[in-house]
Amino acid sequence: MSDKWFLRFLGTGNAPGVPVHGCYCEICRLATFNSELRREPCSALLTVGGQQILLDAGLPDLKQRFPDGVLHSILLTHYHPDHVQGLFPLRWGVGQTLPVYGPDDREGCGDLFKNHGILDFNSLQPFQSFEMDGLKVTAVPLVHSKKTLGYCFEQGGIKLAYLTDTVGLPRKTQAFLRDWQPDLLVLDCSFPPLDSPPKNHNDLNLALAIHAYLNPRQTLLTHIGHDLDIWLNAYVASLPADVAVARDKDRVELETIDGVVKISMGNQETRQTENA
Repeated sequence: MSDKWFLRFLGTGNAPGVPVHGCYCEICRLATFNSELRREPCSALLTVGGQQILLDAGLPDLKQRFPDGVLHSILLTHYHPDHVQGLFPLRWGVGQTLPVYGPDDREGCGDLFKNHGILDFNSLQPFQSFEMDGLKVTAVPLVHSKKTLGYCFEQGGIKLAYLTDTVGLPRKTQAFLRDWQPDLLVLDCSFPPLDSPPKNHNDLNLALAIHAYLNPRQTLLTHIGHDLDIWLNAYVASLPADVAVARDKDRVELETIDGVVKISMGNQETRQTENA
């Protein structure tokens, strides 16, 4: 018997994205003309058992990508604009009410809570677990300039941890994940190796240290900045074999076969609204 998940990276960039406005570095110049090098706001689509779950909502064209009824829910890591800006036009839709889960942040972003439209906001507490049609979801606290949660998904022997935005991990989160043992870890890494400790987001040194401590089967780095892309051009071969850098449109398949989790990765060029 086989159970299969699909994780599609809709965006893998940090707040400035790639190319960065007004930047003429090698990566940004190339990305201006080569769409494969561009990085949109960090977000992903998780498909499990027929339900489609949007992880963060920073893409501005969500209402075009996801017609009424396609999405089943949205999980927000936090309320910075580059992770929620797509909700502002989406909320004025006239379709079905859409559940949105996120950290208990009274400030939110703009007037989203006051004028929520079709969005049904639900606050989660650190280490709170709940089920979505049989998929167990646990919210774990992260380290950022605003209240931020990562999400751990579990069903049918597959475990996926999605952790962005963060700089390091709180001790309790680190202990939980070490004990939980994710098969796939999706981890924030905005910067190349730095000489001084990073702020708000992991550099590669910190991301690799988290990977080594948690020891997942595979780690994929996301929330990438142009400086890291420049570094990767020269040193990508130095990454561990079980660490890779995600790109926009990449698709990961997770499957259990005879109790063993298989992870495969490829590029997804089709529209994100189609079912897996």
